[in-house]
Amino acid sequence: MRIGFFGAAGEVTGSCTLVEVGGCRFLVDCGMFQGGREARSKNLNALKFGGDVRGIDCVLLTHAHIDHSGLLPMLSVLGYRGPVLATPATIDLLQVLLRDSAHIQEKESEWAVRHRRRRGGGTVGALPPLYTVAQAETALKLLRPAAYGVSLQVAKEVTVRFHDAGHILGSAWLEVTLGVAGRPRRLVFSGDIGMSGRPVLQDPEPAPADADLLLIESTYGDRLHRPLAETEDEIVAAFDRVRHTGGNLIIPAFAVGRTQEVIYILADLVRRRRLAPLKIYVDSPMATAATRITWEHPDLIDRDTHELIAWMRRTPGQVKLEFVADVEGSRALNQVRSGAVIISASGMCEAGRIKYHLRENLPRGECAILVTGFQAMGTLGRRLVDGARQVNIFGRPVAVRAAIHTVGGLSAHADQAGLLAWLRGFRHPPRNCFVVHGEAGASAAFASAIQEQLGWPAPRLPRLGEWFSL
Repeated sequence: MRIGFFGAAGEVTGSCTLVEVGGCRFLVDCGMFQGGREARSKNLNALKFGGDVRGIDCVLLTHAHIDHSGLLPMLSVLGYRGPVLATPATIDLLQVLLRDSAHIQEKESEWAVRHRRRRGGGTVGALPPLYTVAQAETALKLLRPAAYGVSLQVAKEVTVRFHDAGHILGSAWLEVTLGVAGRPRRLVFSGDIGMSGRPVLQDPEPAPADADLLLIESTYGDRLHRPLAETEDEIVAAFDRVRHTGGNLIIPAFAVGRTQEVIYILADLVRRRRLAPLKIYVDSPMATAATRITWEHPDLIDRDTHELIAWMRRTPGQVKLEFVADVEGSRALNQVRSGAVIISASGMCEAGRIKYHLRENLPRGECAILVTGFQAMGTLGRRLVDGARQVNIFGRPVAVRAAIHTVGGLSAHADQAGLLAWLRGFRHPPRNCFVVHGEAGASAAFASAIQEQLGWPAPRLPRLGEWFSL
């Protein structure tokens, strides 16, 4: 068996792993690289595995986030026509996310062309989108549903079973069984593991008892999240500040998972009378669609969230949610100078309507920005978290005078303790363990923690493009 790492090796984006066993070749995830100047170049070269992609038997998708799914249209453009297996909720989310990803790329390409023309440069050298909306539509036709807990045969002597990872709606860790020479082998791919005891979703299913190979994520492998109670205190403090100064509170949030979690926490704080009644604007078509899809899968939502939804319906004046549908409504929010609570995407501030809200509110010292999620290196969100006093938005400098609040306890990823707790579900160390999906320092720290706290042999830290024969 050979396994090749073509993304999320020493970084957190571009998840893509190719497994070759016997006559079968399959991909686990097909994600886009995000953030930083090298992202486009990496995306253009990401699927050059060697060999024709039409020889890949199937793609197994752990969840819908673009850093795990965003290059599926490029794979399709290169000729792949096999199945892409994912949970039903993931398929529902991808109908929104892949179309949105393609739409953003088309618009950014159009903007670049207009910008070059204004500067007298013509269109020569303007970068085309990685893929178009039409190409995303073609890729969506390849999706096939895989229910949790059901074994599916994807090739001769190769079966896969999806298990709830508790990360975002429909997320899964994968259990792949190989019938090699009459002796089954178990491969486990963690995808992204969620944090137990968090609102909205069910907790992750426990790890299996044994595995011959494990790929484990390490996004927060070098740190612990703040307790949820401390996170709530930070959110209340941010609200108190803008109420005192008379500004707006802007919340960049991932459309899938984070927006729904933030809504839950704000509503719960109102229910417990820690916050006054609120009107919350959700200014993201994708977040609006993701919220609707979440409510359409009630079996994946935990009991506490069902109870909170029932309370909100009984007391409609306490938390008013307004989902902003059109561009005109979004622009109108930029005229609001005080008292607005705006949740908008993207979560790393790289695209979408959040950039307009940041452009209008960052220069205003009476406003505050509440950062609720991981910010990858090279992103606008990371620059704000790192204390930049000036940033570029739409090619123009914007002063940063607003207060930046970083909330560390809302991650959809398990922290080091949560990941180690999940790994303790294995009765024996996997014969081969690879630590992936983390910045280099986080992955190295987590590999050391696995060795020191669990007593496992030293895990491997693969490099981008590296192959291993096992």
